[in-house]
Amino acid sequence: MLFNSLDFAIFLPIVFLLYWFVAQNNLKFQNALIVLASYVFYGWWDWRFLSLIIFSTVVDYFVGQGLMIEDKQSKRKALLWTSVMVNLGFLGFFKYYNFFLENFVDAFSFFGMQINANSLNIILPVGISFYTFQTLSYTIDVYKKKLEPTNNFIAFSAFVCFFPQLVAGPIERATNLLPQFYKKRTFEYNKAVDGMRQILWGLFKKVVIADNCAEFANQIFNNSAEMSGSTLMLGAIFFTFQIYGDFSGYSHIAIGTSRLFGFNLKQNFATPYFSRDIAEFWRRWHISLGKWLTDYVFTPLAIKYRHYEKKGIIISVLITFFLSGIWHGAGWNFIVFGLIHAIFYLTTLS
Repeated sequence: MLFNSLDFAIFLPIVFLLYWFVAQNNLKFQNALIVLASYVFYGWWDWRFLSLIIFSTVVDYFVGQGLMIEDKQSKRKALLWTSVMVNLGFLGFFKYYNFFLENFVDAFSFFGMQINANSLNIILPVGISFYTFQTLSYTIDVYKKKLEPTNNFIAFSAFVCFFPQLVAGPIERATNLLPQFYKKRTFEYNKAVDGMRQILWGLFKKVVIADNCAEFANQIFNNSAEMSGSTLMLGAIFFTFQIYGDFSGYSHIAIGTSRLFGFNLKQNFATPYFSRDIAEFWRRWHISLGKWLTDYVFTPLAIKYRHYEKKGIIISVLITFFLSGIWHGAGWNFIVFGLIHAIFYLTTLS
């Protein structure tokens, strides 16, 4: 179900009315309604993939329970790695299996060895990159004792599958979003008005800016061999506005929809194209992903390689941006994209 679809235009008011007029003053009912609505929202695209998000939810909930009662470090690490392997295993299989298989075959073919390997007809589950990182933030923070594990399975399920930001972010941290499911929520007119304003602004960015720019960008790049250099540059400009309008538009809609239900999500874009350099750009573009990678990838790596001094920072930056690139998509173009940005980023540190 897309935010800019008729389905969502019908779905949202129904959930809103049930949430505030039927489930009012009943926190458990409100949370349960969010879970049910989120599963309907997600299953609208393909109900079969509900099993993935439910399984991930169950695993991470019980991993959190295990970390709460376990003091032995070796067992705590085993619990953490259970969560990491399950979540990244799903993500790796559905998003990267065919990419790595095809490159494995190509590598052997380059040396004259033919391998018969058939790619699978794998459909990528919508939003798996987002909810995987979101639920991992919970288990990692519980493991590091930055967050108390929850005993409320419904609240935890609502945190994992919260429909406003399920398929396109922002990637919310458990320390910010999960506690909001414990607190009583009452309707606030001003917050709802602000939410509607954010939704309308997001729809304008998506429908008016991004979709119209996409038409011109696609027309130019689909016929790139026939286009002049100046026209290709114009196509790049259209694409620049397309991806910003598309992604930031969805983030605005997610933040605004959340406010309709009494939740506050973190800002995900802060006029990134006005940044002074690439380092500032990544602090203002897809902020939730950048903060996630900084806290859970770059910082641990920088600490691990600190004895290498400057080389350690370079290694940490390269790995972080490599993961950022491949997170965006399974293809060499995304890997090159990440590494180019790593090089640009490193120039700002010198």
